[in-house]
Amino acid sequence: MKIEKNYDFRKKMLEMHTPDIRDMTISKNPDDFPITDGIFIVLPENCDKVVQTAAKDLQDFLFISMRVSATLTCNVQMPCIRLMQSADLGEYNVYKGCRVTVNADGITVSGFDSRGIASGIYQLETKMRDRKAPFIPYGKYESKPMFSPMMVHSGYGLDEFPDGHLNQIAHEGRDAILVYTRGINESKRGFLDFNNLIERAAKYGIDVYAYSDMHIMMHPEAEGARAHYDSVYGKLFESCPGLKGVTLVGESVGFPSKDPHVTGVNQEDVVVDGIPTGKVSSGWYPCMDYPDYVNLIKEVIREKKPDVDIVLWTYNWGFQPEKERVALIEKLPTDISLLATFEMFEPITYPNGTKWYCADYTLSFAGPGAYFKSEAIAAKKRGIRLYSMTNTGGLTWDMGCIPYQPAPYQWIKRCEAVISAHDDWGLCGIMEGHHYGFYPSFISRLTKEMFDEPRKPADEILDNILESSFGKAYLQTVKQALILWSEASTHFIPSDADQYGAFRIGTSYPLCVLNKAIQVPRKSFAKMYVYSDYLESINGRGSFIGLRIGAEIESLKKAHSLMQEGLSLLDKLENQNEALQSLINLGHFMAHSIQTGIHAKELYVLQQKMRSAQDKDELSSVIDRIEALILAEKENALQSIPYVQKDSRLGWEPRMEYSTDEAHIRWKIRHSDYVLEHEIPTLRKSIQ
Repeated sequence: MKIEKNYDFRKKMLEMHTPDIRDMTISKNPDDFPITDGIFIVLPENCDKVVQTAAKDLQDFLFISMRVSATLTCNVQMPCIRLMQSADLGEYNVYKGCRVTVNADGITVSGFDSRGIASGIYQLETKMRDRKAPFIPYGKYESKPMFSPMMVHSGYGLDEFPDGHLNQIAHEGRDAILVYTRGINESKRGFLDFNNLIERAAKYGIDVYAYSDMHIMMHPEAEGARAHYDSVYGKLFESCPGLKGVTLVGESVGFPSKDPHVTGVNQEDVVVDGIPTGKVSSGWYPCMDYPDYVNLIKEVIREKKPDVDIVLWTYNWGFQPEKERVALIEKLPTDISLLATFEMFEPITYPNGTKWYCADYTLSFAGPGAYFKSEAIAAKKRGIRLYSMTNTGGLTWDMGCIPYQPAPYQWIKRCEAVISAHDDWGLCGIMEGHHYGFYPSFISRLTKEMFDEPRKPADEILDNILESSFGKAYLQTVKQALILWSEASTHFIPSDADQYGAFRIGTSYPLCVLNKAIQVPRKSFAKMYVYSDYLESINGRGSFIGLRIGAEIESLKKAHSLMQEGLSLLDKLENQNEALQSLINLGHFMAHSIQTGIHAKELYVLQQKMRSAQDKDELSSVIDRIEALILAEKENALQSIPYVQKDSRLGWEPRMEYSTDEAHIRWKIRHSDYVLEHEIPTLRKSIQ
């Protein structure tokens, strides 16, 4: 792998089709239709931009990847790939439903709608890409999506959606994007022409949802409330009528509720006169007046756009009692969508009997959690559309600055559980990632194909993807390694201390001994969301940190061992292709990041011993161990540099930008030197 500069990964993201992947040694079988030079791609007359865009994409794919020239036309000429809209697709006569028919006369791509036609085109491309030849076996191929919307944030940069990235998202089967919205044409990043984005996304069959970051500072029953709500939400949809919907989540849209359980609008409001109130803000509790709040937003928007999708996400109050959460759902309007996170808030019991909870998104627990189940059952009872935050784009908060988690067998468990929720409770829409963004990978393709119907065995889907991605010769070894890595993912610790600490940024995380004010330098426009000191997380919902940290360290050591075991298999492979090299590089970076997380916990334990030591010899021994640990972590960070050099996506996250590139890791090494040269000697002096 070559050394990359920061942001080089974006070049790859904008390259939709890999040049010259055709294997000229592959011959046509008797029951194949060959796509050869001069073939016509026949478009329906008066077709829309979705079909036009997808047809041009097929033309590009054939030329760039297969070296086959094709001509776009509206007149049927043979041989041809004919595109057509049809209402005669049987059970696939639904949104994005398609049928691809292949015989000796040619190929017909029939879609229930224009998005269905595009979906059929992308299936053709996938078959050729997997086979590395422009030959399509005779037969009939049908499909329809299990979920819509399938919503993702940008993986190119927060709220940045160049056409190339939109094209990738469409090819991966996702049909909706989320944009942080602070006002008309105002995203978290600053000015963004919403209507331009809506128009560009529409060409690829993608809807745009406003992820609201707009606080309402007036109760829905207050005088003048309707005009005020209209000035915020009504005006947004009046100016941008192409928006498909709006997503409301407590922490981003809290309002001045009258519920006695809450105080204020923001989390900062829970402290009055310097003393905590013992209550939470309205964004963090299922307040009794949320139905009034949601109804008023719904009414002012639907005056401008009657079919808008109003999505209420219950993320922030998952730790609240089930009774209160369900009581709220029972009062919500039924013509909205309810979104509940799939795996959060679930208790975890360690081998020593101590407990903690899934503090945020994690793959360590496949799901669904009890919180999700309770709300899914309540939504089904009320007849409310049910959505879920599933993270099935390929990444959770187990590790913050990698593109995806290479744990396919654990993702399969998550997908199977999500499919069961579809069957049991009517789950129909999913959010597949948050601000860490969507990055196409073999995992996102796995989850996409598992969410297509007709359903196919997960192992069959995965084997085909792995063979296509890494090569048939490496298939069995890659599978063995990924089985180990999938097990490793179950040993991650989904606590605040990890997800907002060492695991958020990896090997650039500073191990602070005395100075607790160290901040990781950054040029990001957004808050880093990284604690520079190990967070104890004492909140009454789990075991005390001192009781559980030993079990957590052992769990992470198991994860590290499994990652290393998988790497030992992959590293031995000869003549590694680029895809395999990239996977191995990612695995090494993850292993070093896990080691940083282990060291962070071990340092915390040693610091507690240091503070409680009453014997000079004991104290001196603890300080020696701290010094050795800092030296070991310095070396661990140093060894991780080659991996971020070879993959510019490592150490980057859309909201935080770069936090663990070479420059940040070298900063961490300089910080380690400061600890070794100043803080450790200071500690030793204190013994005297």
